[in-house]
Amino acid sequence: MIIAVFPGQGSQTPGFLTPWLQLDGAADRLAEYSEWAGVDLTAAGTEWDAERIRDTQVAQPLIVAASLLSWGAVADRDAFAGVAGHSVGEFAAAAAAGVLSEEDALRLVGIRGRAMAEAASAEQTGMSAIIGGDQDAIVARLDELDLTPANYNGAGQLVAAGSLPALQALAADPPAGTRVIPLQVAGAFHTRYMAPAVDALRQAAGAITPADPDRRIWSNRDGASIGSGAEFVDLLVDQVASPVRWDLCMAAFAADDVTGIVELSPAGTLIGLAKRALRGVPGVAVKTPDDLSAAQALLRSVAA
Repeated sequence: MIIAVFPGQGSQTPGFLTPWLQLDGAADRLAEYSEWAGVDLTAAGTEWDAERIRDTQVAQPLIVAASLLSWGAVADRDAFAGVAGHSVGEFAAAAAAGVLSEEDALRLVGIRGRAMAEAASAEQTGMSAIIGGDQDAIVARLDELDLTPANYNGAGQLVAAGSLPALQALAADPPAGTRVIPLQVAGAFHTRYMAPAVDALRQAAGAITPADPDRRIWSNRDGASIGSGAEFVDLLVDQVASPVRWDLCMAAFAADDVTGIVELSPAGTLIGLAKRALRGVPGVAVKTPDDLSAAQALLRSVAA
């Protein structure tokens, strides 16, 4: 079983969309995505600097748009038995599985990005990656500091979120055997600080009619495979203020005998985690159109 995975916020880099716009029809598609999301994604993905594309209301639709551009360039998408996304990448996964139309996915993620940016501006908050150490000890330390384990990424990586002073205290006195790395994000995503954004997204999501997925799709809530489109959209809404359990998604991939993983653009992060947590499972990171041939080769290896 080959699956496609879609990355989350922080995977974008300046100019990364430039090679994708050389593909036939890509510029027109990106112009449509920009209109739906309410962001000039062409300029964001080809001209804007790292600080400007770090802005939550830019980064989120930019990442989803890039994922869908690269997904659309894969020749044999029907060969993928399942999809999953990390955080905002779940919107791209929902479109790839037919739960949302591309238009609904981009409109919703535009609203999500703006609402989360507004929520993040209310208090000085952030996120830090914690590498290594014992997970139970790390979670206990976060509880002491009133920080939230926001992303359980697996492969020895957990992301803490909360107030900046508490994150500074964590860095000054980290749990044994860990490294603490501040992340370039604008707020404490997937925590209680994002509750106002949940309300805004829920209202917008109520105006769409999702379809049931046409292939397996796993949820960040607990790694479960979801068969109802309406349920998956409800989980998308709640996930804004809930932890991302990518560790449980990867455990589900192993239990479901996933034999190959293709990460769509802007790729690299999720394949890196899979290499450590799913040893022996081949993976392809589709960073540019030049990587599409490797994705096709992986798909052909299953059909052979």
